Amino acid sequence: MSSIITTTGYATADYNVWPELSRMILFLLMIIGACGGSTGGGVKVSRLIIVMKKLYYDVVRMLHPRSVHPIRLEGKRIDDETVNRASAFVLSYLFIIFILSLLVSVDGYNFETTLSSVVACMGNIGPGLGKVGPTGNFSHFSAFSKLILSLSMLLGRLEIFPLFLMASPELYRGRHKKRAAGIHALS
Repeated sequence: MSSIITTTGYATADYNVWPELSRMILFLLMIIGACGGSTGGGVKVSRLIIVMKKLYYDVVRMLHPRSVHPIRLEGKRIDDETVNRASAFVLSYLFIIFILSLLVSVDGYNFETTLSSVVACMGNIGPGLGKVGPTGNFSHFSAFSKLILSLSMLLGRLEIFPLFLMASPELYRGRHKKRAAGIHALS
């Protein structure tokens, strides 16, 4: 289990033959990933805690609209911007897994293999479940699916938003204007 959450990729047993509950726990650990600040992949435990606390306090606010419950992590108050960013990241992460799983499903593998291959690549875990489990590999996927899985590895390792920024025309327009302003200032 620790190799799944730490993304070392080691397998000492064939967990494809384990009971369904154990495999489901492993799958959830693939999504959750390592702790905040770690180089391991996944959503990260700290983001998940922040989002779960936000959901809890939102339900409490529905019952008691005037109550104030600041979200705290390790005794420190988390500002609203951080909470919103954590929520946006978790939602983006899950949405990307959904979209990429749809694209990889073109190969016709079962749900377990398709979904866990995308989750394993997004989290940079190594083995997944099913045909990409600890005794399998990714060689049977089509070139298109391998390209999608490679993209998911990049998205997961760079934590999504840097690649979104690189694809944003706003980033390049801003640089062009800054360079032009710098050139005019020198003349």
